[in-house]
Amino acid sequence: MPTPNPAPYLPPATQPVRGVVWGIHLLLPLLGLWLLLAEPEANLRWEHLPSHFWMIITVAGINVVLGMLVSEASRRRQDARLFLVSLVFLSSAGFFFLHGLATPQIILPTGSLGFDLGQQAGLTIAAAFAFASALPLGDEAAKAVLRAQHVVRGALVGFMVLWGLASLIPGLTPLSEPPLDQRVGWLVWASIPGVILYAAASVMMFLLHRRRPSAMLISLITAYALLAEAMIAGMWQLNWHLSWWEWHLLLTLAFVFVAYSAYLQFRREGSSAGLFDSVTLSATVRRIQQDYDQALEELVEHVRRGEPLAATRLSGKFRLNEGQAAVLDRAGEALANERELSERLSALVAVSAQTRVGLPEQELLATSLERVRQAYGDVKIGLVADGRAEIGSRSYEFGDNTPVRRDHLLAFPLTVKGRLAGVLEVPVGRTRQDEALAATLAGQLSISLENARLYQELHTLFHQYMSPDVAHALLADPGQAALGGELKELTALFADLKGFTTFSEQVTPGEIVEMLNRYHTAAVPCILDNGGTIVQFVGDALLALFNAPATQAGHARAACRAALDMQRAAAEVAEEMAWKRVDDVQWPTFRVGVNTGPALVGNIGSPELRGFNAMGDCVNVAARLQGIAEPGTVVIGDTTLKQLGRGVSVTPLGRLNLKGKEELVPAYVLTELS
Repeated sequence: MPTPNPAPYLPPATQPVRGVVWGIHLLLPLLGLWLLLAEPEANLRWEHLPSHFWMIITVAGINVVLGMLVSEASRRRQDARLFLVSLVFLSSAGFFFLHGLATPQIILPTGSLGFDLGQQAGLTIAAAFAFASALPLGDEAAKAVLRAQHVVRGALVGFMVLWGLASLIPGLTPLSEPPLDQRVGWLVWASIPGVILYAAASVMMFLLHRRRPSAMLISLITAYALLAEAMIAGMWQLNWHLSWWEWHLLLTLAFVFVAYSAYLQFRREGSSAGLFDSVTLSATVRRIQQDYDQALEELVEHVRRGEPLAATRLSGKFRLNEGQAAVLDRAGEALANERELSERLSALVAVSAQTRVGLPEQELLATSLERVRQAYGDVKIGLVADGRAEIGSRSYEFGDNTPVRRDHLLAFPLTVKGRLAGVLEVPVGRTRQDEALAATLAGQLSISLENARLYQELHTLFHQYMSPDVAHALLADPGQAALGGELKELTALFADLKGFTTFSEQVTPGEIVEMLNRYHTAAVPCILDNGGTIVQFVGDALLALFNAPATQAGHARAACRAALDMQRAAAEVAEEMAWKRVDDVQWPTFRVGVNTGPALVGNIGSPELRGFNAMGDCVNVAARLQGIAEPGTVVIGDTTLKQLGRGVSVTPLGRLNLKGKEELVPAYVLTELS
């Protein structure tokens, strides 16, 4: 079932209850006018010339100020609607002022016909401008209005001057004649178009307010409605009666209502720059929004670069007062501080991320410094050398590991295992929070430095005494060092040196060690490069496993390739040493046995001392095959041959009777592996 469309949003001023109250207030003057006209006895006559004159002069002055404010907003925003609204106020003010000048005994002893007709004429002209201001003008129409604004304004002023001269110079025109004693009937019909235009303008402005809620739009709608009512009240021309005074009051309320709304908005915003922005055309609103977006981007960019906000320039652009500019400066400073704090926290996270096993010390410090300098400025690190912690010509000593302050620099100790290992030098921050962050940075760098050095020790003392695969597996999961194991298929490679005993009897112990190291130096890379794990060195022999502890696809082929590589490397070593030696001592030669099968793989030994190894028949067979191999050859078992696939050259040795095996074991000499 489709979800029904939600009710449209209504701003507070257009909620149903408030709308009804607002409508009642607008209808009350019309109800009062009807009562006064229906009961002539109640429509009292009160003729007080000074009150009439000074009320009109005051209201006209307020109206002129409003018109000038809107006109200035129109010029600044280049908005046609604001220009037309300004003409509503200026035309109303101008003719209201002329009506006041025609007050009897001010210029003319008895007033004039222009005294009666002037305000209705002015309100009709203002109605035309009000209707035009409510239209949704397109770009071309708005540009045409702005191009003609000086002509239109000049024509309006010129017409008001001519009307004033015609109304105030005796004998010049009929408008300067004394006012009529009876009501002018055609004046009622002449006023109807103005009333319709005001009503249409109010409705269109209300629709605009629904799309763009604004208190200023509500005040303008109310003013248009009151001006329409003033025209209705002025149709009867019962001079000096209460109904006649009513349209004066309605005009006053219309202008004062807008003026008061503008005052409240000015008090709220502290500036007149945007008083009438909500009344502007849609294109102007988009342009204003783009200006604010651009200002916001500029603000963000200043904060991003850590530069001053240049609030003076922004305040000039948006006509901000001193208080608003000061608030903008403080906001920018707060944002800059927040950005700086975020950058420094981000740098701490980045340094922490660099604290990982395996990163060399110099690379660690260089990478960390590059990131930290983006947040902290010109940061320097000096490591202890010859017992001294120095950075350039500055030497530091930390008695109780407290920071040392020198001029604009703050130095923190870097420690490894509780001993001074270096010094971190940072520019002095503006707050104690900056100092705390710098201390945290020094602590994190100390941890990173200690980890790097501990790993280097581990690499030297741990990795070089066991296969890298075993070392890495134990680092990743120390639980793998527990006693016990698992059954796993693997390929075992046994190798020893044929002729080692004879060689040992003919040379010194030092030469024996040199010979073993030379052979193992050549053989070990052959195994490791093919993914093998060396688990034992026993004198002249070694045991390597493939597919343990790390899983390895094609482990049988990898073991055979490693065995052939070992033989080639050993042959090169033997040939090299034969050229160097002058005696007849023969260097030993590798013989290798390879076999594949299941074996128990794991840590064997005691809680105090243990080693990684493999036990099983396949390992024993590999050792027996190595024992029957001729020097310089590789002998493999039948299970290994079956996993090698194509590209293998072997020489069958037949089914052999191996020690410890009841059944005969097929064996082969491996000569080539593509």
